[in-house]
Amino acid sequence: MKRDELEGASRARVLVVDDHEDNVELLRMRLEAWGFQADVEMDGAAALAHIERNPPDLVLLDVMMPEIDGIEVARRVKANDKLPFVPIIMQTALDSTESKVEGLEAGADDYITKPIDFAELKARIRSMLRIKRLQEALEERERELLEANERLREVSVTDGLTGLDNRRHLEERLGEMFEHASRLNEPFSCVMCDLDKFKSVNDTYGHQAGDAVLRQLAVILKAEAREIDRVGRYGGEEFMLLLPGTVLDAAVTFAERVRKAIEAHTFTFDGGAINRTSSFGVAGWPHPRVVDSDSLVRAADDALYVAKETGRNKVIRFDGDDFNQHIAASDGAHPHGNPGAGAGAGPG
Repeated sequence: MKRDELEGASRARVLVVDDHEDNVELLRMRLEAWGFQADVEMDGAAALAHIERNPPDLVLLDVMMPEIDGIEVARRVKANDKLPFVPIIMQTALDSTESKVEGLEAGADDYITKPIDFAELKARIRSMLRIKRLQEALEERERELLEANERLREVSVTDGLTGLDNRRHLEERLGEMFEHASRLNEPFSCVMCDLDKFKSVNDTYGHQAGDAVLRQLAVILKAEAREIDRVGRYGGEEFMLLLPGTVLDAAVTFAERVRKAIEAHTFTFDGGAINRTSSFGVAGWPHPRVVDSDSLVRAADDALYVAKETGRNKVIRFDGDDFNQHIAASDGAHPHGNPGAGAGAGPG
């Protein structure tokens, strides 16, 4: 076999569609001699079923066939979005511009007229197969690019340690969700959660143990939240949960359930196991002192500060009795300014 024939003998599968048995056998013999695998169908309906069932690398399609002709076969193949790119070379005895235009408009990729010049046919088949390989390579590159972009997007919005939303993404979603709640006049709550005395975990057991504890805490928070809620790591051992469509009372109940789940959990890591409690601050909209997403977060953070300052392992509701009593007992003083101005990190 010549070099160019060896190059063509890639066992590419060529489907021959022709209702004349003599033509089919002659084409089959030539294709197999050139190193291709030749499949045969004798009518348009069988050809369409074959292509859908097992798409070939190329179709050599006769135009003149009873019932479903080659023009209609080409049209249906090219209209089927589920199929890969299948080059179609149409063969016809009608050497007219009109017939060629009709076939090309139906989706044929190339044309050859009868009687067939086999040197020309071989060249056209090889050319179409090169185009198919280029198309497949382009589609693969596009898939790889889409996957890479998706991985980059995932990295850009995800906290690397816990797999939850990172702070930047949380703040983006917070703005979107608050705007949606305001537009539809629906309730919206924010919960800030902080693991009590977390610094002692790192100091006593090391940062790897601390990382293991935070990952397990993230699992608990995600398990307790609804699918529509957003759960993220706000920074260090502080986490934020955004609860759309949730009134303040329901958010407090939710936070209390999560607090109990954390208290009951034993955190494990290489070389040890510990128990830890957590503190929660909860704020909600609508509220006269919550005018935007920033003030909502500040309110929840202020409530979290009060929870930690008054003994930890509790849920404090912004502007609730416990919150107001603590502020009043402090003569209105606040470590970070007026209540609602942003508490930031409280005691550990």
